Amino acid sequence: MRQVKADKPGPSHADGVLRCVPCRYSEVPPFTVRAHVRVRLGTLVRPCGTLARQCCAMMTYARRQAGGYHGDFLPWGFPMNSLAAFPINSKWPAQHPERLQLYSLPTPNGVKVSIMLEELGLPYEAHKVSFDTQDQLSPEFMSLNPNNKIPAIIDPNGPSGQPLALFESGAILIYLAEKTSQLLSEDPATRYETLQWLMFQMAGIGPMFGQVGFFNKFAGKAYEDKRPRDRYVAESRRLLAVLEKRLLGRTWIMGDDYSIADIATFPWIRNLIGFYEAGDLVGIADFPNVLRALDGFVARPAVIRGLNIPS
Repeated sequence: MRQVKADKPGPSHADGVLRCVPCRYSEVPPFTVRAHVRVRLGTLVRPCGTLARQCCAMMTYARRQAGGYHGDFLPWGFPMNSLAAFPINSKWPAQHPERLQLYSLPTPNGVKVSIMLEELGLPYEAHKVSFDTQDQLSPEFMSLNPNNKIPAIIDPNGPSGQPLALFESGAILIYLAEKTSQLLSEDPATRYETLQWLMFQMAGIGPMFGQVGFFNKFAGKAYEDKRPRDRYVAESRRLLAVLEKRLLGRTWIMGDDYSIADIATFPWIRNLIGFYEAGDLVGIADFPNVLRALDGFVARPAVIRGLNIPS
């Protein structure tokens, strides 16, 4: 086994280019297959002289395990679009490594991406990240998303043909829309307006509806003081009123064109009414345009499929 050491170059490389030296470690990370790289600041190269791919997700994982693995390691020797370079693959092995890999759960944020993928018709492989067993806190998952939230993806055919790992549902929606030139207008003004409404969901609807769910269905339900709950209910009603006005005379948030703004927004409205059981609490009947658009959304074949992925 060979390694690249960036903290102590070999004596024959005064030019500062770091090359392989014999490995003196007996313990290496479980995701290492044929060789590894000890990561420090510097230029990493393979024995043949080509640059070793630096993977931020791998370094995050390795640093977390540094005490047990005698330093930071990064595997090399894989094809540039190989999923084997990602430690998450050891916990959720890819059966179809040529496909986009989705790590998720059918939550309002999780189904954004599964619905998007179904709408686009992209081949993908879904992996269930179970909250019951705290999969989201595993080192393998956190190597992909250090914020330990679903969804996350790896696209083995990302920009320039290289693998791309992404987390945050909004960022993933934008990436997939741009990758396929679908569900996000190429007209600059319309594009930015769509992103505006995507951010409206990310910054407002998601966090506020989530708080309503906490205080109406989960641990917050037992609180005697209802002022926190009522504060989030009032803010959720305000956001629904904004959306109600936007949908007046429009089929979708952006008019006749269905977009990533709809895919981001309506799973949360569905969840507020259904899983959170807060429809009456927020007075959802006061927002007929929202309900009409929600009905259209959940009737879409891709949405029906995506709402249950991963199962």
